[in-house]
Amino acid sequence: MKKTLLSLAILTSFAAHADEGMWMPQQLPQVAKQLKAAGLKLDPNTLTKLTEFPMGAVVSLGGCSASFVSPEGLIVTNHHCVYNSVAVNSTPQNDLLANGFLAKTRADELPAAPGSRVFVTEEVTNVSDKIIDAATAKLTGKARIDAIEKNEKQMVAQCEKDPGHRCTVASYYGGLEFYLIKQLEIRDVRLVHAPPSGIGKFGGDTDNWMWPRHTGDYGFYRAYVSRDGKAADFSKDNVPYVPKHYLKIAQQGVKEGDFIMVVGYPGRTNRHRLPNEIAWTFDWNYPAFVKASGEILAIIDEQTKNDPAARLKYAGQIAGVNNYYKNRKGMIASYQDSDILARKTAEHNALKSWVNANPARKAEFGSSIDDAEKLIAQRDQEVKKGFFVSYATPRFLGSARTLYRLANERAKPDAERKTGFQDRDTPRLTSVIAGQDRTYDEKVDKALVLNFLKQYLAQPQAEHNAAFDAALGVRSGMSDAELKAQLDTLYAGSKLQDKAERLAWMKKSPQEFKASNDAFIKAAVAMYEPGLKQEAEEEELGGKIQQAYANYMKAKIAYMHSKGQAVYPDANSTLRVTFGKIAGRDHGADGTGSWTAFTTVKGVLAKHTGEGEFNAPERQLAAIRAKDFGKYADPKLKTVPVDYLATLDITGGNSGSAALNAKGELIGLAFDGTLDSIISDWDFNKANTRDIQVDVRYILWNMKHVDHADNLLKEMKAE
Repeated sequence: MKKTLLSLAILTSFAAHADEGMWMPQQLPQVAKQLKAAGLKLDPNTLTKLTEFPMGAVVSLGGCSASFVSPEGLIVTNHHCVYNSVAVNSTPQNDLLANGFLAKTRADELPAAPGSRVFVTEEVTNVSDKIIDAATAKLTGKARIDAIEKNEKQMVAQCEKDPGHRCTVASYYGGLEFYLIKQLEIRDVRLVHAPPSGIGKFGGDTDNWMWPRHTGDYGFYRAYVSRDGKAADFSKDNVPYVPKHYLKIAQQGVKEGDFIMVVGYPGRTNRHRLPNEIAWTFDWNYPAFVKASGEILAIIDEQTKNDPAARLKYAGQIAGVNNYYKNRKGMIASYQDSDILARKTAEHNALKSWVNANPARKAEFGSSIDDAEKLIAQRDQEVKKGFFVSYATPRFLGSARTLYRLANERAKPDAERKTGFQDRDTPRLTSVIAGQDRTYDEKVDKALVLNFLKQYLAQPQAEHNAAFDAALGVRSGMSDAELKAQLDTLYAGSKLQDKAERLAWMKKSPQEFKASNDAFIKAAVAMYEPGLKQEAEEEELGGKIQQAYANYMKAKIAYMHSKGQAVYPDANSTLRVTFGKIAGRDHGADGTGSWTAFTTVKGVLAKHTGEGEFNAPERQLAAIRAKDFGKYADPKLKTVPVDYLATLDITGGNSGSAALNAKGELIGLAFDGTLDSIISDWDFNKANTRDIQVDVRYILWNMKHVDHADNLLKEMKAE
């Protein structure tokens, strides 16, 4: 492989702190000295092999991370990662969220939420010179985006000739480098075990992002395939997937100061962002998101307070919105108390000075940095204009727009279709479209749409989307009563609430859509051509940004390399490794006291109130009071540990990531960070940053002494 800029970044990676950095597996040999010094007993070179132990055991759920823990396809992840699957299988008469769920036999296992997937990474290949080939490099704007997409689709199509696999091209360093990732896509995913919410979500949103924590954030899925070992849709004839590798449960507990390594699929970090991106995010975008999220939570609460069935339907959304609501509020508070923007601006100005100090560098990079700043500011203004439209779109109007786009794309050869609407996307689209009614209630949807529609219509007319206004039949100055009446007419005029109706539209032609009198279908047809025009404008801008931003990152890497500094890529939902040690903190978020590294079940008793978010199940409380700890008590703590802190660099998407000891054995699951350190997504803070793991001893103790999941303990060889 030719030496790319990523290769240069790897060569300088030894300059970074061990705790900082979400390392690509292929970078780990370059930090081998730090890994060994930190305590790793495995050969760092083996960690680069994705089909070997332990990497081969770690999987993505498409938003969370997870790991195989048995040769029979058993997967462990966080409770909040299986939460929606528990919710959609719950009823007011059989509330699995409250009571927990345990499949004693394979026949008792339940289908996971619609669209659930397990992705097993098999290959990662640098394809930068094939995505931005010589011809593409000469293009700009939409032509550049179209060429990149064409190259990506050709590469993905070739990769997916291997049936049952999902291939993607991931962008690194702002579009400077691209990697082809090949994953086995397991489509038959079943819920096996989740503790009651009084364990798995103990502390709820009050304790979310906080320390001390006493949450048993774990749950289990099982992956199924056809009898010949191929990925397949749900079928009673399917059999458990046999992974090439699975994690073994650590027999020895961990203690403060121990080496820890987390392997998973972190979502997004933003440490290479430009100063104007940072300012826009924290001055407008995050505050707007927080305001909207608070309104969503209040509306759902009001609309479902006397409707348990509707409440269950929205349980997954409530949990997700709450998580990011508190996250963004914490980020804003940390940002306002920091000098992040000033420091990032100074660093950026230093980069520009370095570029301008050399004629050759100025010629290569100077205009790209200026262009990136201007183009991104333009993009952010467009995002601001469209903010309320997404919130004010009825759920099934969104479905109708997807279905009509699918009908139009299906009329083209598969290779020419827009990404997301090819034959490869049909199984997932079908699953999602079919399952929408399980997370939908009309009165809730109407109330949400009405709230944001009023705010949208209050914006200046220049901020309106004319096609959206016309399609919904709304205008500025409408009274609440008029808006409600218009929404009632729209909702009553559609049959898309019916699953069979939605699935039928997946096979209809554009002509049938145009002839339809369904209110949401008509609106989708009306918005289609203006939507394509807007998409083309966005792609024109996006192509210019990609070109300028990639060259900006090329300059930044060269600049940092000249100073002997590492340049690991921002997280982008691909497999990463972070390592450090189990450690408390000298002081808490308020500057007083200290944070111990571990919490224990004593804290569960202390926090238990018997209601709301602090309502542990009685069978667990009885076991704690009786000190029925078995072999799971820590010798120093004299009780069962619950959660612990570590100096690891993680973010959203790392939820469910395997926490491994020096021998690669499972010692817990990463599930959260602390509120004052989540700003690390933008600006890593070595002193403050701590992530939170649920201790595997707490998981096993609950399974043995509380839920009596002996069948699973036996399967994991953890009896």
